[in-house]
Amino acid sequence: MSAEKGNGKIVVDAIRKSFTGARGKALQVVGGISLSVAEGEFLAIVGPSGCGKSTLMNMLAGFERPDSGSVRIGGRAVTAPSPKGIVISQQGSVFPWLTVQENLMFGLNGTEHAETAQERAALADHYAAMVGLKGFENAYPHELSGGMLKRVELARAFIVKPEILYLDEPFSALDALMNLRMRNELLRILAEERHTVLLITHDVEEAIYMADRIVVLSPRPTAIQATFTVDLPHPRRIASVEAQDLREAILAELGV
Repeated sequence: MSAEKGNGKIVVDAIRKSFTGARGKALQVVGGISLSVAEGEFLAIVGPSGCGKSTLMNMLAGFERPDSGSVRIGGRAVTAPSPKGIVISQQGSVFPWLTVQENLMFGLNGTEHAETAQERAALADHYAAMVGLKGFENAYPHELSGGMLKRVELARAFIVKPEILYLDEPFSALDALMNLRMRNELLRILAEERHTVLLITHDVEEAIYMADRIVVLSPRPTAIQATFTVDLPHPRRIASVEAQDLREAILAELGV
């Protein structure tokens, strides 16, 4: 299936990116990608290891500039990271010297989110409760499990009311059971507070479980190889015939 262009919350137009290799030779990583992501859409991007998924995400989020082509969000060119977009990655971003409440309050400033410090603390406590951390507001990160730390990250992302969530394999370091719980937690919150979401993953089942649409990338230099619409209601059963048929079609594109 061909690459996409058009109107949307995020519009990517023929972006390319190369890096200089160890011997000084240019290594083309992203070989020309065009796509459009609608307001409120959950788009998953899957591809083989080392194909350039994270490089693509970094360009979409504004952390890297494409060599050519453009990325536009809301009609404006992306030239740097924006506070309207929040990245959650597998590395984690919780400050170890701050409590859960202080971590959540860290991104709240001025009167944009709340008038007073007391109101910001109340807002932090609200989002702590939303992700199942009520009673842990005064705990420090070293006192929390890996799954609880991810909940803090989710709450930190949602509390600042971002327009876009960029998820770079956010749950890959968790065990299988906690991974599933965090997927469900994210979907539950998204059902309450709709955001535009881009998920980078190597896990085809994770993409099917969560996304509205799945883009399959080719090996490096990466390009869009196929696009699949996931027309399955939530909660989804990965073992269903429809989900397994979709899984097989995506794996076939990936050459598995």
